[in-house]
Amino acid sequence: MDLYPAVDVQGGRVVRLRQGAPDRATAFSDDPVGVAQGFAEDGARWVHFVDLDRAFGRGDNRVLARRFLAAVTVPVQVGGGLRTEAAIDEMLEWGATRVVVGTKAATDPALVERLLARHGAGRLAVGIDAKDGHVAVRGWTELFDLTALQLAERVRSQGARTVIYTDVARDGMLTGPDVAGARAIAALGLEVIASGGVASLDDLRSVRAAGLAGAIVGRALYEGRFTLPEALRCIAA
Repeated sequence: MDLYPAVDVQGGRVVRLRQGAPDRATAFSDDPVGVAQGFAEDGARWVHFVDLDRAFGRGDNRVLARRFLAAVTVPVQVGGGLRTEAAIDEMLEWGATRVVVGTKAATDPALVERLLARHGAGRLAVGIDAKDGHVAVRGWTELFDLTALQLAERVRSQGARTVIYTDVARDGMLTGPDVAGARAIAALGLEVIASGGVASLDDLRSVRAAGLAGAIVGRALYEGRFTLPEALRCIAA
């Protein structure tokens, strides 16, 4: 199991969100690179960088993303509104180890096919954001008539290997991740990284016990509910 400390960026600053709402963001730091390097110094094997402005259609942080990818010394998984081939290609060219295909993009089977053929399953993760079991897009304000499991099965059949599963109702709420939903996707034969809601070391133990591939942790780290070294020791125990 891998741990992915999150660096969520809005307007060039690291922020903490509640249910992904940009208007509820609380600034944490003006130095995203410094935050990521701090995680690396504390033992992180990955960091998870998200451009919230791009995700919500309010501009982007491309210049920062390029600098971030050049400077950070551990592998970086990049997400946040990456819905086109050009955007995904760009992040990989700039040094991202893995790019998260945005949920909206993942609903386009032809796009997923092209991306997997060009980059391979190891360089891509498919984001599946869900609300009440259904796929949620456009900053989680629009629901598709497609369940998370149906989308997961489709991308698995196309050759995808890794899914980042987020129950959007839990994101930033510190109510625990949707381990049952993530486990159901993993049962299809996918490596699932749980995102949204991790609040305690017990939550991480639940993710590990479910046999999931990893967990993304953000607000709990920034609010000091546990430290990154504590979390890393927890998942290694």
